[in-house]
Amino acid sequence: MTKSEFRYAHHPEDVKKYTTEDLRREFLINDLFNEDQINVVYSMYDRMIVGGAMPVKSALKLEPTDDLKAENFLDRRELGIINVGAAGKVTVDGEVFELGNKEALYIGKGAKDVVFENGNEGQTLFYFNSAPAHHTFPTKKITKKEAEIVELGEAKYANRRTINKLIVNSVLETCQLQMGMTELHEGSVWNTMPSHTHTRRMEAYFYFDLEEGQAVSHFLGQPNETRHIFMKNNEAVLSPEWSIHSGVGTSNYTFIWGMAGENMDYGDMDAVKTNELK
Repeated sequence: MTKSEFRYAHHPEDVKKYTTEDLRREFLINDLFNEDQINVVYSMYDRMIVGGAMPVKSALKLEPTDDLKAENFLDRRELGIINVGAAGKVTVDGEVFELGNKEALYIGKGAKDVVFENGNEGQTLFYFNSAPAHHTFPTKKITKKEAEIVELGEAKYANRRTINKLIVNSVLETCQLQMGMTELHEGSVWNTMPSHTHTRRMEAYFYFDLEEGQAVSHFLGQPNETRHIFMKNNEAVLSPEWSIHSGVGTSNYTFIWGMAGENMDYGDMDAVKTNELK
């Protein structure tokens, strides 16, 4: 079973007037994992799809939603999957890929059958992003050992973190989708700080590995007009091209970033000085 939702894009002048309820309705994605269901949100920000699959009693096939107007989900799209639960498997046109915790799978345009299955030990949770594609690149599994790893931040600023670039153009070829995973070290709580924007691509964040009872405050908005959304474990948020995307937790956590747009250069960003945020 697939449940789908559609989200419009927003002008920054309008977002300035949003209430807490408005912000959460338009940007927060808080219902990604339900038993034996695939949940997808189709966003007008670079037509990114954010989704989650939770197979329990049966395998789940990725079906096209009405928004795609396509025979198959990946007729005109590429897909990036990261397993944020126990080990499971994804079958792509008959080929089986075993995915452990925090391992990724890239699936190129044109794949017909994508099936999610739970493993034998614990509950598998598949988080995924999808973006329009113009070319077919090979399906490939990426482990943390194969990722490009970058260490950033300092303990004194509470932002020491390890960035695992999993589905990026320095690791494998994609059309526009880029995905990675940032792990905050114990005692560090700030991510993507100093902050930045990049008008050439949007971004989606998925927060997990957050202790029970803790929260992350995700920041968005223009640098001189910021807003925040308090988030729980296993929730995602959409970040417009004109918006900062940063967050601070009440404990350390991990988050997955996914990007789509016209530029795939990870360093392509417009930096914002921390003491100039408003």
